[in-house]
Amino acid sequence: MGSSYHQFCPVAKAMELLDGRWTMLIVRELVSGSGRFNELRRGLPRLSPALLSRRLHELSVAGIVRREADGTEVRYVLTAAGQELRPIVEALGVWGVRWVGEIGDEDLDPKLLLWDMHRHVDHTVVPDGRTVVRFSFTDVPPRQRDWWLVITPTETDVCDADPGFPLAVSVRASLRALIDVWRGYSTWSDALRGDTVELQGPEALRRAVPRWFTLSPFASVPRPV
Repeated sequence: MGSSYHQFCPVAKAMELLDGRWTMLIVRELVSGSGRFNELRRGLPRLSPALLSRRLHELSVAGIVRREADGTEVRYVLTAAGQELRPIVEALGVWGVRWVGEIGDEDLDPKLLLWDMHRHVDHTVVPDGRTVVRFSFTDVPPRQRDWWLVITPTETDVCDADPGFPLAVSVRASLRALIDVWRGYSTWSDALRGDTVELQGPEALRRAVPRWFTLSPFASVPRPV
């Protein structure tokens, strides 16, 4: 009965392929621009390397992902079949914003916040050259408190140790406050006025910081009343 149902129900066949633990989150990372193995690991830090390798192999066998040589490394790229999952991933994100409960404190992660933010830097408005922004989170353990974004005209790196370059601006905030700004529950202006986010540095740069980052693609999703 089960196999017959799967044979004639495309939804069941698709779910059988995609409902493995972490599979859709890997697809989400690929949709968001991650391609190298280490990039996928940084976007999914709780996923073991062994399971990530297994899921990538399964997606490759299914024709959703293909491996491409990138110099001495390998890049994982969505095929046409994989690209067709993009609107599904986006629809799940919209549904999650609207109907899944508030994130608990135990699920807040500065690494994941900065990893998402580094993909949404507007390089056209950041000063030329190298711009270093330090983030200090007041409500996390000391070992996770300080993070740096190193922004150049073409890319942004996330660092969990001081990269040693001159600092442009410091952002001091509670993790919850900055996540609320990122997710669209608050604004930079409200957070700065309420002192839940504080910027330190030259005045011109402090005023410019909110324009350096576009918000989460789901920040504008309307929430149910």
